[in-house]
Amino acid sequence: MLAAVTAPIASTPAPGVAPQPTQFAIGPAVEGLRVGDRAPELEIGAADGTTTPLRDLSGAPVRLADLRGHPVWISFWASWCPPCQAETPVLRDTFAAYRDRGLALVAISVQESTVDDVRAYATKYGLPYTVAADLSGDVFRRYRVYGLPTQLFLDADGIIRAIVQGPVDGQIAAANLALVGLSPASGSSPGAPGTTRP
Repeated sequence: MLAAVTAPIASTPAPGVAPQPTQFAIGPAVEGLRVGDRAPELEIGAADGTTTPLRDLSGAPVRLADLRGHPVWISFWASWCPPCQAETPVLRDTFAAYRDRGLALVAISVQESTVDDVRAYATKYGLPYTVAADLSGDVFRRYRVYGLPTQLFLDADGIIRAIVQGPVDGQIAAANLALVGLSPASGSSPGAPGTTRP
């Protein structure tokens, strides 16, 4: 005798538990940079082997060397990526809470058609931090990223102290910023509230 079950598995989430966005894989999983590594410079390669700095949306060079002395949060993302879109308010709000204490946030958009697409997104959502478009994918490959969003938290010397594969909420952002020497200012609530994921 053969029986078929047609009820969907886990059709209703447990009470009080909201599904969390996960990382959007855009390539095969590869071993990337590790905690303790010095973050590579943000450079774009040319056919002749020379490199130039990644540029922000206004055309200014973005160099990690210029950010030494500041904790740096690098976020690889894309405007078309749903989990990246979901975490945009967290980045914006967390940066606002930490910017006066020296945080530099560099959001590097990848796999976009044009810089104008990235600029439109940054303008629409009022992103006050550094946004750059890595249209060639050079920085993305140098960092060996395979999913979006991917976060790297660097200390003031440019050493990677934490890597998060996937979106962050306010608690996860604050915990990783503490690893690079930034604790929340008293009375501030960085990022959007959320449940810390493992």
